[in-house]
Amino acid sequence: MIRGIFFRVCLLALLILPAPSFAATKTLSWAGCGITKKAFMQDLAKAFETKTGIHISLSGGGATYGIRQVAAGKVDMGGSCRFRIEGDPNELQPVFKPIAWDALVVIVNRNNPVDNISFAQLRGILLGKITNWKQLGGQDAPIHLLVRKGKISGVGRTLRKLVLADYDADLARYAYKEYPSSGPLEQAIPKDLLALGVTGISSGRKRPVKILSLDGKQPTPENIHSGAYTLYRPLYLVYSPTDENLKLVKQFIAFAYSSEGRAIIRKNRVVPYMDALGLVMKQLEQDKRARDMGLYKATN
Repeated sequence: MIRGIFFRVCLLALLILPAPSFAATKTLSWAGCGITKKAFMQDLAKAFETKTGIHISLSGGGATYGIRQVAAGKVDMGGSCRFRIEGDPNELQPVFKPIAWDALVVIVNRNNPVDNISFAQLRGILLGKITNWKQLGGQDAPIHLLVRKGKISGVGRTLRKLVLADYDADLARYAYKEYPSSGPLEQAIPKDLLALGVTGISSGRKRPVKILSLDGKQPTPENIHSGAYTLYRPLYLVYSPTDENLKLVKQFIAFAYSSEGRAIIRKNRVVPYMDALGLVMKQLEQDKRARDMGLYKATN
């Protein structure tokens, strides 16, 4: 009798108490550049949660912020559109894993008649040699060059490397206006017919702007994959080897590299890093072109 009552009480308790959840309830944190976020992180995080139950909390802040939040142990992962700054103590520890290829693109107002810009012209604008739209085949009006503040943002540092071969170049010297991040810069272009800025294709294509061809090539996934569009750079996931959630972080990175993860990246019209490993060697050509152009300008 007592045994029967005990059994019924236990059964009732099981029915009343909430069923244990066997799905993972762990949350990983991510911070970083908006370009990386839009290129692959949002959709990869969503698919990863569906597959594993592990939620990834996403916030912005820019590439430098993401890297240094990881280094400080404040987030599990960072998103960056540039590699670490060699010798910077704030960036020595984190591990950088390239996930996708992104292109730097020149964006202008949709009503601007200019459709194409050459590499040399872009360099001339950044160096203050070209200041009027008439020099690019447009109207007789000043170019309003919009740039990122500082010298270590993902876009700004990559521009200095690939176009000017000079990490210390002062882009603000000839700028019409500076912006703290790519988002506000992109949002300013539709409001100014004379504006010109540079951003990543992954976020730029989602704005109501015109993306100029570079030397006659549009930054399509096919042209980025082949290297025909020549201003490209890797996008990274960044993590600390001492992170308390390292096992889950590596699980997510493995998912990003998997066939399923790469298919999600391609769906966003972004090139998975592993799909175009040949671009690694072509990066040497990028660096040489920027250096050669600098030497040519210095001697002519």
